[in-house]
Amino acid sequence: MGVVLDVIFFQRVWSADGWQYKQSAGLDTLFEGFLSEMRTELETFGIRLHCREEELASEIRGYGDLLNSIRISCPSSGVSSYCLGHIIGSSKNLDIIEDLRRGINRVAFAPETVEPAGSDKLVCHNCGCGC
Repeated sequence: MGVVLDVIFFQRVWSADGWQYKQSAGLDTLFEGFLSEMRTELETFGIRLHCREEELASEIRGYGDLLNSIRISCPSSGVSSYCLGHIIGSSKNLDIIEDLRRGINRVAFAPETVEPAGSDKLVCHNCGCGC
């Protein structure tokens, strides 16, 4: 059957304070193309990538909020449901596709490197994920 890795997207509500991600207008299209490529890539390793949209909404006031509006789950690897910010820590280039690839690959191939929930290391941005 293989490993199942879920990527969960919250609805994004862009803050009225003026901050916008450089590619916010075409973000869904960007995600679709990228995730299609990732599905094909991961299938060769016996990993099934599932994606779904949640009705929960996240207000996006900065890049950290954008990271936290995406969750990754792979229960068979011990990763229940963590926001992308928890999984990758800080972003190097503020590139959401690069960061999502990093997060998916980390959970798929090195889940032991993801900080467990409740650890004393602060890695995310007050998203409510419990880390």
